[in-house]
Amino acid sequence: MADLRAPHAATPVELKARIEAERAGSPFLLYRDGDRRQIIVSLADVHRLTVGRAAANTCALPWDAELSRVHAEFTLMAAEWTIADEGLSRNGTFVNGERLRGRRRLRDQDMIALGRTQILFCSPMTAAQIETDSPSESAAAPVLSVAERRVLIALCRPLKDANAPVAPASNRDIAAELHVGVDAVKANLRRLFAVFGVEDVPQNRKRARLVELAFKTGAVGLRDL
Repeated sequence: MADLRAPHAATPVELKARIEAERAGSPFLLYRDGDRRQIIVSLADVHRLTVGRAAANTCALPWDAELSRVHAEFTLMAAEWTIADEGLSRNGTFVNGERLRGRRRLRDQDMIALGRTQILFCSPMTAAQIETDSPSESAAAPVLSVAERRVLIALCRPLKDANAPVAPASNRDIAAELHVGVDAVKANLRRLFAVFGVEDVPQNRKRARLVELAFKTGAVGLRDL
């Protein structure tokens, strides 16, 4: 089963749809139907959602015989999305490979497995949300070279609108802003990935995670943008 978090698992049209969903700024669910077509379910203006084999579910997955008629429930609680099974399913629900017991708060890129179906929970963060997250006491801002910091700030530049979803600048955008070559940008980004310890983060999340850590450690602030 292809990893929904891997960019190579999606067609260009599907990737475009994902990017548009991320730019909309609202959490969404991503999965593939019985014909392996990509499905995106926006959670904007939604407070409760059920998933299961029965047609009455908000997310009906009738093609998956291993699902219960009502398998699991997504609920918005105090601005946080949660998932619960609570005995609804016969075969259980798993989040990132761990069996769900009780209710669990969801994080961006959590992978939910129900029957033979995988559902990816996506929650694009905005600059305003990052700014309200105070830097971790144990996470000091790393020492960066002048070139690395310039690239990092340019990467974060799209967040100058505090209400915009995180959409890090592309290598070409950074190169154009700093008047350097794309290869120089890539080299600095590789060092930044190493410094912030995100080398093992999935490729499609690596840049966004670097932006998040840049703000959380105080390496970059909105005033720098």
